[in-house]
Amino acid sequence: MDLVLAGKTIIVGGSSRGIGKAISAAFLDENARVVLTGRNETDLEAAREELGRGRADRVMAIAGDLTDRTACNRLMTEAIGQWGRIDCVVANAGSGRGTAGWAIPADEWTEMLQRNLWPGIGLVEAALPRMIEAGDGNVVMIGSIAGQESIGAPIAYAVAKSAIASYCKNLARAVGPHGIRVNCVAPGNVLFSGGTWDRKLKENPIAVQEYIEREVPLNRFASPEEIADIVVFLASARASFITGSCIVADGGQTRGGH
Repeated sequence: MDLVLAGKTIIVGGSSRGIGKAISAAFLDENARVVLTGRNETDLEAAREELGRGRADRVMAIAGDLTDRTACNRLMTEAIGQWGRIDCVVANAGSGRGTAGWAIPADEWTEMLQRNLWPGIGLVEAALPRMIEAGDGNVVMIGSIAGQESIGAPIAYAVAKSAIASYCKNLARAVGPHGIRVNCVAPGNVLFSGGTWDRKLKENPIAVQEYIEREVPLNRFASPEEIADIVVFLASARASFITGSCIVADGGQTRGGH
């Protein structure tokens, strides 16, 4: 199936590893042009070298902190300067580590929003004026099933991820008349090297395996590539009538309706 993504310019947040890196690779496989972003210049350059093998002319890396609006605008300016347009932004950022229970320090609430909500909004709001001017564009934000229903995740993290889903739904209505689609993907448990589940598996593999078998009907983790496939589809012409949606990919873990 041709996803009609060849030559499109895609900006992927948090793309030096894990889900963001897999999303970038999937877009490149569809012959799109990809801008990698992240705060760690060393990791970002390593990802650019790896993903750019045989296709270096379609990959660029721009380091920056997406909580900084100036950095977000610079990212857009450099991407347009290189390739002339922005067709899609994928807002992927966040961390699920936080205090368990209800007694959450005030500074942790601020930190969780800073990590999980503001980078995506900063990236999207920097891109939207360019997309509105072009009369076309696509936004995909990475949320979490922790923002869909209570699964025992840290409360502040769950609230931040819930805000992403609400932002997408409301933004889709606001920018739809300008030809821009906005969707969200809410992954379940995704396993990749250096990620949270990788760390937990190393610390207590038996407990983690018991959790997966108890909570996930498919009895396994997702791979980053499985999440990437959904993102690339949503960004493509094959999903041209899908906007304001949140696609859950969790192996059947959540129990509520979506």
